[in-house]
Amino acid sequence: MSTKDIVYIALFAAITAAMGLFPAFTLPIIAVPITAQSMGPMLAGAIAGAKRGALAMVLFDLLVMVGLPLLAGGRGGVGIFLGPSGGFILAWPIAALLIGYLYEKNIRSLSVVKEAVFITLGGIVIIYSAGIPWISAFAKISLSQAAIGAMGFIPGDIIKVILTVLIVRPVRKAYPTLESR
Repeated sequence: MSTKDIVYIALFAAITAAMGLFPAFTLPIIAVPITAQSMGPMLAGAIAGAKRGALAMVLFDLLVMVGLPLLAGGRGGVGIFLGPSGGFILAWPIAALLIGYLYEKNIRSLSVVKEAVFITLGGIVIIYSAGIPWISAFAKISLSQAAIGAMGFIPGDIIKVILTVLIVRPVRKAYPTLESR
């Protein structure tokens, strides 16, 4: 692993932590807070690439697990992963990995639509695929109740996808030699 890799990993873990400074709010239906932090894996995968983006999110998860209060509202500790939002947060490395992989494989043919699809697949589909069953298990509600409750997050997540595309495109244009590997 190069120094550049380490810097990207640390940078995107730090960016994700900084996004926790934006206030979170919780929907009354479901006990999972809405935060800006789920943009972290979106940005990490799209800019840092599959390997570095996923490792940045693994680092972030490990720091939260050991108790650093990096999640919105100053939350941290292993207990977070044993609650309703644990599945979402544990899916962040996989989301960044998928987004980065899709970017790397399509780097020469990227368009706004492709980027939005890639970020949606990783940043919404993957994260919800882990988060919804996790909520169901830990909140002791049916899978359909968890899925219905999670739908309240979709509008905010679509906004995050759009913002991520708007951030990533100029960054990649400004740094055309940005290596994702």
